[in-house]
Formats: sequence, C-alpha cells, structure tokens
Amino acid sequence: MRPQKKSLQKFTKTETKINKLLKLEQITDSDMEIFSSNERKQFFVVFSERLGLLKGIERDNFLLKIEKIISDNGRNSLWEHNHLSITGAISNLMVRNNIMPTIHEIVNETGLSRQTIHKHLNEYAAHPLYLCEIERYRFMTARMLALVFQYALKGDMSAAKLYFKVTGALGENSQNSNNTFIKNQNNYIQINGTVLSQEKIKMLNPVQLEKIELLLKEAFTD
Repeated sequence: MRPQKKSLQKFTKTETKINKLLKLEQITDSDMEIFSSNERKQFFVVFSERLGLLKGIERDNFLLKIEKIISDNGRNSLWEHNHLSITGAISNLMVRNNIMPTIHEIVNETGLSRQTIHKHLNEYAAHPLYLCEIERYRFMTARMLALVFQYALKGDMSAAKLYFKVTGALGENSQNSNNTFIKNQNNYIQINGTVLSQEKIKMLNPVQLEKIELLLKEAFTD
C-alpha cells in the first residue's frame, strides 16, 4: 500500500505545480524549469485538454498565456486546426444555406474568436503550411493528367480537349469562319516524323483544317 500512497503524493505535487503555473499571466521557458521530464509531459497533457474545452476569447487568452512555451510543431498544429475548422465551417455553411457565410456564422460554427478568424483569413495565403498544401495539389497534377489521357483514349472528346489544352498541344484562341478552332501555341506537335507548327497550321485552308479535325475525332472514337 505504501508505494501506491507515495505515487499518489507525487501526482498531487505535480498537479499543484501545474495549477500554480496556469495561474500566471504568461508562462515562460524559465517557469517550466520547475518540472521534471515526466511532469513536463503531464503539463502538456493538461494544457491540451484545457485548450480543447475553451472557445472564443477565452481560448485566445489561454494561447497568449502559453505562447512562449509552444514549440514550432505546436504552432503548426494550432494553425492546421484553425485552417481545417474555418475551411470546414465555410463549406458546411455554404452547402446548408447556399450563400457565403458571415464571420458571425463561422464563429458560431467553429468556436474560434472573430479576431482569430479575421487574422487567419487575412494571412493564410502567405503561410508556409498553406503554400505546402498547394504544392501537394500540384504534385498530383501528373496523376490527374494521366487519368484525363485515359478518358481521351476511350473517346471522351472533352477529356481530349482538356489534355491538349493542359499540355499545350492546342492553345486558346481564335475561331475561323467555319467554326474550326486554331489555338495559339509557341511549341509544336510532332507525329512520328511530321512536325505541325503554329505557322503551318495558319497556312492551312478551311478544308484542310476540317480534314485534320475529322481525323482527330475518328482517332478518339475508335
């Protein structure tokens, strides 16, 4: 029985230290020196639990209290939490109400303060984590383009046009009198040994262009 009592006393002392620190206006690294390694872990468990229960201004004030002892990973986790909460709230509210939600509605949906939401919306585009998120989407471009290519080979002309547009095989551009599109492109298309450049396309007459268009349609409808 004595070992259990001793263990309980140790936990009580740790809890007392934690509560003492949480009463401070702001906690610094030097304040954390009173903790052993295990006590420090216990402190951050209590910190996470308390943060999860707080909302609005109370949450902001608590984060100000402990901002000097939050690690970079902790800051990143907080940013990601805010980003996912705000993104999810806007998406859900738009589906529910069919209009862009107000800040007040986002506040109610997320439990975040107006100040936190305003700050996040104004600064998220330059945040390293957001830029990394965008890069992850770009990273998947080749995979998505491969899927578009597969649909094009099966005869999906919309997929074929998208594939040509993305790869630069065809460009944006003008339309001649018989509704045949001629696209701007600085590169060229090479089929086996035949090179079809923009200059050569411009030299073709409407009948020749129609023949090329028919050949492309036949190739994608086989």
